[in-house]
Amino acid sequence: MAKGQIKQKQDRIDKKQFESLCSIQCTQEEICSVLDICFDTLDEWCQRTYGKHFSKVFAEKRQGVKASLRRKQWNLADNNATMAIFLGKQYLGQKDVVETQIASNGILTELKEALNNDKNNQ
Repeated sequence: MAKGQIKQKQDRIDKKQFESLCSIQCTQEEICSVLDICFDTLDEWCQRTYGKHFSKVFAEKRQGVKASLRRKQWNLADNNATMAIFLGKQYLGQKDVVETQIASNGILTELKEALNNDKNNQ
């Protein structure tokens, strides 16, 4: 693509739309498709607009969605036991404790006797 065409495509990129796409975790491929540009054009636009490559800009712009999701999870935990348990495990170190019982000596004795009886009957 000629330099003039790249510049024209870069001029058509809407900064707000780009940031919105980043904030909903669109992939690089999806962003380029929506904006109808190639990756090189997007990367050059990011360098011109933000002074950084796409990957760094994307990493910054997607942080907002993480905070929003975290806020929704905490609010959901007020009325949803499953979410409260999940958050407790993630942030409070809570865990499910599974108790197991070891077979008592009486059961082992019965098994030994059954094996001996089977052996004696052969």
